[in-house]
This record gives sequence, structure tokens and C-alpha cells, in this order.
Amino acid sequence: MISLSSATRVFIVTGATDMRKSFNGLYGIVAHRLHENPLSGHVFVFCNASRNRIKLLLWDGSGLWVCAKRLERGRFSWDWAAEDTSAVVTHEYLSLLLGGIDLKDVENKRWLRLPSGGEKEGEKEGEKEGEKEGEK
Repeated sequence: MISLSSATRVFIVTGATDMRKSFNGLYGIVAHRLHENPLSGHVFVFCNASRNRIKLLLWDGSGLWVCAKRLERGRFSWDWAAEDTSAVVTHEYLSLLLGGIDLKDVENKRWLRLPSGGEKEGEKEGEKEGEKEGEK
């Protein structure tokens, strides 16, 4: 079982990835296309064009992991814009994705969530929403 800390970020590599790639190929995509450090401990998620295979690349401190999942039926919900190179999602979102949940139907609640840096996520958005409510 691979456990993820709250400081671990999950990067979705948008678009289609050749699933023949393994350690070195996926490492190269992360380093050169995303400009991220593959040895950072973050999780990088890749999907093929048919959306029936997913690979995860992560560093656990002693080596790289490549984990793969192939669906026997159906497709993963993979609806990120191809012009974006990556998207960052929560651990829960990754679990839903890997569990086969259609993410279009999932509604996110606007709970307070502190990122690993300690600053409040969406703090400025919350202030703006509070200002709008005060105006009404």
C-alpha cells in the first residue's frame, strides 16, 4: 500500500500518453514537458488515448514506482483540456478517478482546505464572496 502525505500533490498529465513508456519515458515527460522534479515525491498520473489504461509515477524516497491499471470494460473519466500540460487534483479526486467514478457528476464542497504551505486555499475568493453577500 502506498500512502500519500498531505504535502503530496497529484499531477494529472493531460492528453494521451503512450503506455509503452515506463520509468525513463514517464520520467522524461515529467521533467521536460511538465518542468517538475520526478523525484519530488509527488504523484504523476498518465492515461492512454483510449482512456482504458492509467499509469502513476511516484518517488517514495528510495526508488521510483510505476503503477498501472487497465480497465476490462469502460473508460476513465479523462476530460482535461489537451492544451494544458497538467492539472493538480486532490488525493480524493485521484481515488475517485481510479475507482471508476465519472468525475463530471461529482460535486465538490467548498470546505476549508489548507495546502501544505499553510496559507488558506481560495482565501481571496472567499473574501470576494463575502463582499458580494454583504452587498446584497
